Amino acid sequence: MAELKLRGISKSFGVVPVLHDINLDIPDGSFVVFVGPSGCGKSTLLRTISGLEEPSAGSVLIGGEDVTEFDPSERGVAMVFQSYALYPHMTVEQNLGFGLRMGGMPKDQVAARVADAARVLELAPLMDRKPRQLSGGQRQRVAIGRAIVRQPKAFLFDEPLSNLDAELRVQMRIEIAKLHQELGATMVYVTHDQVEAMTLADKIVVLRDGRIEQQGSPIELYDEPDNLFVAGFIGSPRMNFLSGTIESIAGQTAQVKAQDFDGSAIAVRLRGSAAKPGDSVTIGIRPEHFVDDTTTSLTATAQVVEQLGGVSYVYATGRNDAKITIQQKGHSRIPAGSAITIGIDPAACLAFDTAGQRL
Repeated sequence: MAELKLRGISKSFGVVPVLHDINLDIPDGSFVVFVGPSGCGKSTLLRTISGLEEPSAGSVLIGGEDVTEFDPSERGVAMVFQSYALYPHMTVEQNLGFGLRMGGMPKDQVAARVADAARVLELAPLMDRKPRQLSGGQRQRVAIGRAIVRQPKAFLFDEPLSNLDAELRVQMRIEIAKLHQELGATMVYVTHDQVEAMTLADKIVVLRDGRIEQQGSPIELYDEPDNLFVAGFIGSPRMNFLSGTIESIAGQTAQVKAQDFDGSAIAVRLRGSAAKPGDSVTIGIRPEHFVDDTTTSLTATAQVVEQLGGVSYVYATGRNDAKITIQQKGHSRIPAGSAITIGIDPAACLAFDTAGQRL
């Protein structure tokens, strides 16, 4: 396995810039997820690591070696794509070993590596089947197995679960997490699904418009987002954003009045900014941070209530059609159309300036 380093990576297609001065360290044995909306450059960045795209500037280092000019086959990485790309006329066993056989590896070594991959991915009962006889999840496991047999320095996954239905996606997330634990391999994974990012990653790299917005552990990004984009992208349902005005500041706490909701001023923790009374800010509150205590509270009108069994979501509005989502444990007793007063956990509230940066 190997550490990956990106230094000053930029990429343009003609006159269109796609990546902007990307600097990133991916430690040996880590599981790093690139996440962001469609078109943010995450797949281009992964393809640059693999050698399928040549950077316009910067360098790629794998295991301390500069591989920027190397062909993909010389970099010691294995890539798993969204498309399974299995040979339809070959069995699972033949698909797993095809690349090794074409590389001239002795038959006994090929058989040993294929058997080991089959054990790790629980493919042994399927070895004589052809791709048309497999489910989508089984085909993806074969595609991953084809990467495993190469014993690469790093695994690169480009949205590998996008073609699967919801239940299979959950199952395959578990399989990939177990695979990482067993192999201890360096893995880089691209997805637009922030739930996949939160459940799989040691470190998440959030991209927007070809730039790194923030990187860190899933919990760090969830609890301490640097800006409105990261705060809104990480978390499901997304964070609530309320327009407000700072009334007063004491130490690292600001009293902020929500403009579109009646209720008391909200105590919001600051990170040592130059905010001052009278400033317009955006308050960030996650749906689970609404509480029964009404010491700090908002009033709103419930519009729709989703009862999901173990959890309920109340979608409410204030003035000017401002919207909030409230998460409640178990069954909600709030009827749709009713006026509600809901408490807020002030310790969990965040504040962002007019440029979208965390205060």
